[in-house]
Amino acid sequence: MTSKAGAILMAVLLALYVVLVGWRAVQFMATGEPVALGIGIALIVLPIIAAWALWREISFGVRSQALMRRLEDEGGLELDIPVLPSGRPERAAADAAFPAFREAAEADPDSWRAWLRLGLAYDAAGDRRRARGAVRRAITLERAER
Repeated sequence: MTSKAGAILMAVLLALYVVLVGWRAVQFMATGEPVALGIGIALIVLPIIAAWALWREISFGVRSQALMRRLEDEGGLELDIPVLPSGRPERAAADAAFPAFREAAEADPDSWRAWLRLGLAYDAAGDRRRARGAVRRAITLERAER
């Protein structure tokens, strides 16, 4: 299953969950009992938080893919990091190439292109948390540029 199909499946399942739990929340709150009212409120708040989190992730995915396509169209997506037969980057090569991407982002901190490449380098080196942070920064910078 592709990541896009997985995200769509999760969104559909979340929507179904929100509808079913929302209906149950209404039933709890209709009883008028204080404990049931508290449960009903919790059943409304928790799906809202889940929907927000899912929206944030889907939005991140859509925006990062759009930036990647744009950078690829400009010819600047190539990282020159060798890959294994599985398609994953070679970890040692990614670690060795990483400082150049970091220096490029530090040299031009307002360039979304440099931050996106840095995010890809972080990802190739296996640091997902920093990769997401760098890509989020690239998204923010690209928005400001528009």
